[in-house]
Amino acid sequence: MELRNVVTFVRIAELQNFSRAAEQLGYSQSAVTMQMKQLEEELGVLLFERIGKQIRLTQAGTAFLPRALEVLDAVRRAGQVGQGADEITGTLRIGVSESLLSQILPPVLMAFHRQCPKVEVSTHTGLVEELFDMVRRNEIDVLYFLDKKTNFPEWVKVTERMERAVFVASAASPLAGRRQIGTEELLGQPLMLTERGISYRYLMEQQLAEEGYELHPFLETGNTDLIVRMLLEDCGVSFLPEFVIREEVRAGRLAILDTRTPPVQMWSQVVYHRHKFLTPQMERFLEAMEALYKDGADGAD
Repeated sequence: MELRNVVTFVRIAELQNFSRAAEQLGYSQSAVTMQMKQLEEELGVLLFERIGKQIRLTQAGTAFLPRALEVLDAVRRAGQVGQGADEITGTLRIGVSESLLSQILPPVLMAFHRQCPKVEVSTHTGLVEELFDMVRRNEIDVLYFLDKKTNFPEWVKVTERMERAVFVASAASPLAGRRQIGTEELLGQPLMLTERGISYRYLMEQQLAEEGYELHPFLETGNTDLIVRMLLEDCGVSFLPEFVIREEVRAGRLAILDTRTPPVQMWSQVVYHRHKFLTPQMERFLEAMEALYKDGADGAD
C-alpha cells in the first residue's frame, strides 16, 4: 500500500473535495484521481461516492479513515524517534474568536513557542460560522471559539469551559454598585457593543427582544480592547465576556453591573475536525489548552 495514497485519501476526507486536496498536496487532479483508484482497487472497496461535484465517504471509506489515520500517526511517531519538541517543525493554524485571542490565548502561545520554537503559528479570527467553514476547508487546524455548547459528530472536542457575558461600566459610573438596574435605565446609557452576529451579543439581544427592547449602540466594533479602553474613560456601558474585563474589575477600574437582565452563559470550546490528521504541533497545542483549562486559569466558573 503506497503511503502517499493514504496521505491523499486522508486529505480528500478532510476537505471533501478532490481538486482542493490536489492543490494542497501539490498534485494534479488526475494524479489524485489515479491514486484513489489504485487505493480502491487494492482495498477492493469504493471509498468515495461521487455525485456531480459533491463527494462523500462511503461506509467503507468511513471505516477505513481511522485506520488510515493510525497508519499516518505510526509513521509520524516512528520519524520522531530521538527528536525533541524543539525539533518539531511545520505550521499551526488556529481559528479563534477575537475576545479569546486577545485575552486567553497569549500565555498559551508563549508556552507553545517555548516548547516548539520552530513551528510557525498563524491565527485567524472571524464569526464562528466563518471559522467552522474554514475548518471544513482545512484552512485552519484547530478552532477555539465562544458560543453555545456545541456537540456535533463532525467535530472532536478537546476541552470546554463555561463563561459568562455581563453588562459592565466604569467603576466611576453612577450605575456601579447599584442593585437590580432596570432594563430601560440600562439601555438609556450610551452602549458600546461588539459586532452583530457575535454569539454572546446575539443571545443577549434575543433575551431583550422577548421583553420588547431593541439595542441602539453608538459604537459597534469587533475589537474588545477598544471597548475596554472606552469603558475606562467612562464613555458608557458594554456587554462583554467576563474574562475580557476580569483584571480591570479586580483592579477596581471597571464594575460588573447588577441588572434585571440575567448574564448570558456561553462556552469556550476547543475542537478540530474528526477527519483531521493530528500533527505533532497540533498535539502540543491541544495539550497546552487542556492544561490551561485543567488548572482553571482565568477564573473558570
